[in-house]
Amino acid sequence: MEQMPRRRRSLGRALIAALIAIVLVIGGRWYAYVAYADSPFDEVGIGLNTMMPGPIRDKGCEMLKARFENKTLPPAGCGVNGNW
Repeated sequence: MEQMPRRRRSLGRALIAALIAIVLVIGGRWYAYVAYADSPFDEVGIGLNTMMPGPIRDKGCEMLKARFENKTLPPAGCGVNGNW
């Protein structure tokens, strides 16, 4: 069995580590938006929420709705015709 060159193996590990870091940063920013934002109209949070897969986006909208339903209109991607 041949061994991969050391340089190629370390590059693969670095790419995997970078991918994991990116996922954690984006996921953490999304969670901070849906769980702790003062306003549901944060542009970065709305953008992240609309880019999430369906089930995650729906969960984010549920969390925002629980916090802001009686206070304001829904953010883009979470409402239908201006209603939660």
